[in-house]
Amino acid sequence: MSEEKKKLHGFASIVSKQVEPLNEMEKFKEQFKDMEVKVLLNAKDGKWAALLVIDKGKIYVKGIKNEPKENIKKRNAGWDGLLSCKTDMFLELLGSEKVSMGKVIRKILTGKIKIRGIKHVLVLLKLFEL
Repeated sequence: MSEEKKKLHGFASIVSKQVEPLNEMEKFKEQFKDMEVKVLLNAKDGKWAALLVIDKGKIYVKGIKNEPKENIKKRNAGWDGLLSCKTDMFLELLGSEKVSMGKVIRKILTGKIKIRGIKHVLVLLKLFEL
């Protein structure tokens, strides 16, 4: 995993710094001990997407180049859920103290956020609670 950290660039690096401290939390380990899920966070205006991997109580991030678009397709990247929007929208969601379902739904309805595999993406709300 330390090799992965060295290779992270751009948006993937930012996401990694936000979520990897969860590996130290017992509450996270307990809550996610039976879960295996991959959620692709794609910053449409950036060069890198972040594949968030939760694997039985551990979380880490892999960087995936946005171009060509084939790189981020489900069959190539192997994600279960996709959350795609502009970088500033992600920073707003990651940096905000309270992420409400209503706030996210409003952004989905206005087309600012694109989601595929919603049940897997909802795992992010649990992460934000921690």
